[in-house]
Amino acid sequence: MRRPRLPPLNAIKAFEAAAQLGSFTRAAEELSVTHGAVSRQIRLLEDWLGARLFLRTSRNAVATQAGVDLLAEVGPVLDRLATVSQRLQNRTPVTGILRISALPTFAMRWLIPRLQEFQRAHPDLELRIVTASTPAEQFRMDVDAVISGPSRQPGWVGKRFLGEAYLPLLSPNLMRACPLRASADLARHTLLHAATRREMWLRWLAAANFPELKPGREQVFEHFYFAIQAALEGLGVIMGPVALVSDELRSGRLVAPIRDPVLKTRGYFFYAPEPMSNAPTVIAIRKWLMNTGSFAEREFPAYFTGRRY
Repeated sequence: MRRPRLPPLNAIKAFEAAAQLGSFTRAAEELSVTHGAVSRQIRLLEDWLGARLFLRTSRNAVATQAGVDLLAEVGPVLDRLATVSQRLQNRTPVTGILRISALPTFAMRWLIPRLQEFQRAHPDLELRIVTASTPAEQFRMDVDAVISGPSRQPGWVGKRFLGEAYLPLLSPNLMRACPLRASADLARHTLLHAATRREMWLRWLAAANFPELKPGREQVFEHFYFAIQAALEGLGVIMGPVALVSDELRSGRLVAPIRDPVLKTRGYFFYAPEPMSNAPTVIAIRKWLMNTGSFAEREFPAYFTGRRY
């Protein structure tokens, strides 16, 4: 049976990235191409389909109804293609040692809890994970790859694999003892900070139209994972990274009673030195991160639209 003519695959990839991220610029960063290349591919796809896929604004790319319908079909198809491709590639074992630098909180709360899945798929590839306190320090280490936030480093190739969103989070016990139902209620709470991310609360309060709010108390911790643990213990409210506490949100150990505004960041990127970017070991971990991150990110809306507390 002859298959109907398929749309251009590169155009489909550009469309999915732009529709997911709501921006041609961010899609270009994720695909490691120029803004113009993404725009041309999407125009090609629109011409091929005979339908407009985006309403373009000065800052964002908003999908039309046709775009929304296409994205609903394209995402699962690309996921299945990536899964079967990875399964076929895994028939040839990838061997060796790969040294990866990650920020401590990300390593503890996201990467290590998921590594068993990677090890089952690549039993002959040993990952050696080291941590550094700052992104600048990560890129000075003797490693083969870096997991960090967005960064421009000469000689390194980066690809985004996981988004991030921030909301006020607290334990159910604290929620019952001191309800948090509106931004103004934060005046009765302790705000928890990590020393390296104190700006997150300022940004959220400004977005919530409460830039001058004075909390009951503030407590600063040296490391972000200390602040997260303090929130779990009921010591206060953290401006929490959804991706890094997804297990706690799913289990109910942390709750998100205020769902608006949501602070979204550019998330987490995987970097490798340009000469190593196509090495089998690098390809293996990069593909696993892309697949795992995509799956995790699709769960985000459930944390914003679930039951109220």
